[in-house]
Amino acid sequence: MFARAFRVRANTNIKGSDRRKLRSEVAAAFPTLSTEQLAELIPNKEELNVIKIHSHKGEAITVYMNHRNPILFEAEKVLYPTVYTLWVYPDLLPAFATWPPVLQKLAGGADLMLPGVVVPPSGLPQVQRGTLCAVTLLGNRAPVAVGVATMSTEEMLAAGMKGKGFAVLHTHLDHLWEYGDKSSPPTLAPLVTDSAAKESAGDEEELQGKEPGSSSCSPEPQQHVDLRDLSLKDRDTCAELLGKEELRENRAEPAEDASPEEQHEAEDSRTPQEQMDALFNQCFLHALKCKVKKSDLPLLTSTFLGSHMVSCCPAGKQLDIKKSSYKKFSKFLQCMQHQRILQVKELSKGVESIVDVDWRHPDIKAFAVPEGFSSASAAQDSKSEDREQAYHAPEIIPLYGVSTKMIPLFQESGHRKGSILSSSEVRNIIINYVKSNELVDETNKNFVKVNAILCDCLLDKSEQDEISHLKWDELLSRCLERLQPFHQVTFSGQEPVVRKGNIEPIDISIAQRSSNKKVTIIKNLELYGLDPQCVANILQQKVQASATISPAPGAKDRVQVQIQGNQIHHLAKMLLDEYQLPRKYIQGLEKAPKLGRKK
Repeated sequence: MFARAFRVRANTNIKGSDRRKLRSEVAAAFPTLSTEQLAELIPNKEELNVIKIHSHKGEAITVYMNHRNPILFEAEKVLYPTVYTLWVYPDLLPAFATWPPVLQKLAGGADLMLPGVVVPPSGLPQVQRGTLCAVTLLGNRAPVAVGVATMSTEEMLAAGMKGKGFAVLHTHLDHLWEYGDKSSPPTLAPLVTDSAAKESAGDEEELQGKEPGSSSCSPEPQQHVDLRDLSLKDRDTCAELLGKEELRENRAEPAEDASPEEQHEAEDSRTPQEQMDALFNQCFLHALKCKVKKSDLPLLTSTFLGSHMVSCCPAGKQLDIKKSSYKKFSKFLQCMQHQRILQVKELSKGVESIVDVDWRHPDIKAFAVPEGFSSASAAQDSKSEDREQAYHAPEIIPLYGVSTKMIPLFQESGHRKGSILSSSEVRNIIINYVKSNELVDETNKNFVKVNAILCDCLLDKSEQDEISHLKWDELLSRCLERLQPFHQVTFSGQEPVVRKGNIEPIDISIAQRSSNKKVTIIKNLELYGLDPQCVANILQQKVQASATISPAPGAKDRVQVQIQGNQIHHLAKMLLDEYQLPRKYIQGLEKAPKLGRKK
């Protein structure tokens, strides 16, 4: 339903009587919710909005928003919870588990087929046709999709778990999820029944005693599932679900006890794409095991690739994501996230960071550092590279767009409305215009005669009868003032980005909280390529004070950093000296406490 972009028709706030009506409708639709949970979901005083949208198929859908996240949506007078709501109340709907790679298919608009449903030892939940259900990933109870069962549990089992099981309405990663804060699912341990808990004690011995061909295509749910644990026969059985290409990769991996010659032969038999996938996987595990420490988190994904993974690449080889099956580094990290190796979050718009790593993950623990690499030296290199490459101040250039009123002045030079120019280009155009129209004053060359076009473009109505000459610098300054402001931002190693208006400065302010305590608030860090979470962590370590991030009021998709006390001295040193940001782009440094006074 939300696999493609939708069109927003209206956005309004829900008032008291409508809230009570909505709360009663939610209570009727989801009777397991307690009174307290209903009050939390549909609050009395907090902001609660209703949005009318049209899906790409033309369906009229109502979406209810709380804390800037969609919590419910209504289609054909039926209420459905979003994944944001199900992460808070994971047991609201009967849940069916599937494999992590299936999520991408569901987010792309596919329905959940029964071969993709994992049957737990305790059996499937009992549902009827048309029952609203949640879909989870193996090993995590947090739902990632909402769908309607197309057959009852009995019919599913009678069909041999074949055919369509659920018509999927909404998923994590779809456009409705993107309308919220784009957070990732929490990690919730699966519920374990008493019988399952007793059986789990002997699981390891049973698995060790099994023959290679006795495993099943639907293994019991566990925290980590590796395709290499399945026999070749089982992999073929699961090919339809997990994709032939991924299985070929697993088949192509040489056995750990194989001789170097056999391993080299197996490597050569793989396609270039499979070899690049294996190289990315090797450098990824190498970097996590030897270079990244917990204190480095959160870590920008671009820094992780450029500073850590690249330095782990063997001599004579080069990482090229375009030559892999992933095509994008974000997709590679998403795959690693599905395997529970790490967690990636978009802490600011368009900037992703690694926020958590499971160093106890079997893949990391089992990884052997290739010969020729030293773990200690690798960690040292990582530190020096981080200092050099972690942050470079962007190059910011003011630009000017030709407005409607200024068209007559610029059309002689071939520019139209909306043309974007630098200040030097504007200066040259004005000089050429004045000279070509012989407007330089003969008696005093510091002045320019104002003709009809200059009069209309640069003078106010009250000035048109009074001013006949302008100085060169005044002529240029008036011209720049009447053009539309733009600015160009260029980050290190990236293409320049042109945006409307003047760039907002980093805003530093002091606020007073309860008990006369002061806090320092920093906004607009994202505009300069700074990760607010990283800045908060660094400040917290430097000043030994509590630092948090929260949504910035009145600024969509931005957050602000708040730290206890007046910390402007430390901020100034960090932004001006360490990050080399020009002082003109920082607002509020004058509010620093005077030396010798109590902060």
